[in-house]
Amino acid sequence: MNAPRALIAEDEPLLAAGLQADLAALWPALQVVASVGDGHSAVRQALALQPDVCFLDIRMPGSTGLEAAQALAEDWPDVSTSAPFPLLVFVTAYDQYALQAFEAQAVDYLVKPLDRQRLAACVQRLQARLAERERPAPPGAAAAPDAALQATLSQLRALLGGAAAGMGAGTGPRLEVIQAQVGNLVHMVPVSDVLYFEAADKYVRVVTAEREHLIRTSLRELLPQLDPQAFWQVHRGTVVQARCIATARREESGKVTLSLSGRPEKLTASRLYAHLFKGM
Repeated sequence: MNAPRALIAEDEPLLAAGLQADLAALWPALQVVASVGDGHSAVRQALALQPDVCFLDIRMPGSTGLEAAQALAEDWPDVSTSAPFPLLVFVTAYDQYALQAFEAQAVDYLVKPLDRQRLAACVQRLQARLAERERPAPPGAAAAPDAALQATLSQLRALLGGAAAGMGAGTGPRLEVIQAQVGNLVHMVPVSDVLYFEAADKYVRVVTAEREHLIRTSLRELLPQLDPQAFWQVHRGTVVQARCIATARREESGKVTLSLSGRPEKLTASRLYAHLFKGM
């Protein structure tokens, strides 16, 4: 068995150093292959290094720990040709009420300030999970790694849904018109005409059958203003109006390719959202 490898994503240097020191004492065989201070670096390094465990701070610059986990789930290579999806541990300052979401989904978590005894229990669980991965699969269980990834995806869907509910997603007033400004001209775009929204750096592309607009807002800010029954998030950077989806083709990788009515381009629904597309 190779030495297990871990990534730490924590924007507080003292806390990151303390976590690494405690892990060295509690789990000497563990190699911390990277320690980063923001969500984007966490995703980039995790995809490059493919660690066995990721410790993700919930609140980080760039993207949250949950958003980083979402990006990893969407971009992780096919498990048949890469390392298994890493075990995720969230580091959070949330109160006990908010922690119920983590407990219900069986995703491990650590609460700031970190408690050495709690970390020791977390280490034992991680060691047990990694040991399970090393055991030979019984006959007929060749798809076990994929099953483990699917379980993680289910957990992330529930956690991301809980985070959205906490932000008031779907409970505020519905946006009916997009006001897209170009110079001194403001285009009034009915939301019902929008085929899809796509994140583009600090902007969002607003795509209709006839044209495209750019608005200076984030998809995170826009999403709670949309009707979740009409607009489906299919990727961390893409939200599609469901009635405008013509076909959905499932790929071997687990992703889904979408064809739209009125547009030639194809969109990709990530593994995290592929469950939305099932035959009746």
